[in-house]
Amino acid sequence: MDFGKAIQAIKDGKKVARSGWNGKGMFVYYVPENSYATTTAIAKEQFGDTAKYNAYMAIKNVNDTVSTWVPSVNDCLAEDWQVV
Repeated sequence: MDFGKAIQAIKDGKKVARSGWNGKGMFVYYVPENSYATTTAIAKEQFGDTAKYNAYMAIKNVNDTVSTWVPSVNDCLAEDWQVV
């Protein structure tokens, strides 16, 4: 599927990945806006006890960590996206 359909799939609560990705178990998913308890001195100084964040896309990495994810041009133009 193309990237537009992949975006809709993650907004619908699904996990997506490119068929050409080499990393075992990697996928992208949608994280809706929310807030978290601040833990650093800088965050507490700036936001108080709670910091709000905007919605974003996250990727589950090969080493079972999570990162924010921004697609490349190649990812946006690819048609090998699939729901996993």
